[in-house]
Amino acid sequence: MHAEATLPRDTSAAPSQRLRVLLVEDSARLAASIRDYLERQNYEVFIEGDGNAVAERFDRLKPDLVILDLMLPGKDGLTICRELRRHDRIPILILTAKGENIDQVLGLEMGADDYVVKPVEPRVLLARIEALLRRSRSAPPEAREAKLAAGRLTIDGARRAATIDERAVELTTGDFDILWLLASRQGNVVTRDEILRVVRGIDYDGLDRSIDARICRLRRKLLEAGGAESMIKTVRLRGYLFAGEG
Repeated sequence: MHAEATLPRDTSAAPSQRLRVLLVEDSARLAASIRDYLERQNYEVFIEGDGNAVAERFDRLKPDLVILDLMLPGKDGLTICRELRRHDRIPILILTAKGENIDQVLGLEMGADDYVVKPVEPRVLLARIEALLRRSRSAPPEAREAKLAAGRLTIDGARRAATIDERAVELTTGDFDILWLLASRQGNVVTRDEILRVVRGIDYDGLDRSIDARICRLRRKLLEAGGAESMIKTVRLRGYLFAGEG
């Protein structure tokens, strides 16, 4: 993480109370650097460097967000991510030195909401954190009082939840945002660029495979809840289309 001068924070957007971040990182120097920066931005940061101790710290602290390294002593980050995701929808941001697409895709498959590759500029890390927290705490503006129905699937924008025949679909923050986007545009193709801007706040570079991994995971979750995998269709070279169950 590169050193830089303290940046002013927009106090109008500051939370009324300090949000809790559990930082899982075994490099004491890097962890201290991230903690110091985030605490200057009004976050409360707790560091854990032992993969085997993360679950207990998570249960005790009840953080608002987890920043998770992949390479840890004890349990690895992917295992931790999968275990946390089984029980909670708290945003998980993977912070890793592994920049290969396969590592990023695996992280998303395990339930992570986003990832950044080391070394990362503090402002970039902060922007990703704040984007995740915004999405986890509010429905899209047009969804706040709305519900979408497509056959047996119902999506509740205010609760950020979805059901199929009243059976809950297990969704992360990113899963919900993608499902809402696709279902609200039912019958129309939504490009990877549009999806990436919604779930990660960045433009599609033509190479990023994270959206494909997210769509595969979303299809599987719809199927597990009793829906049809074909609800979401791939439109070659263009993007994805929500077709419902027709």
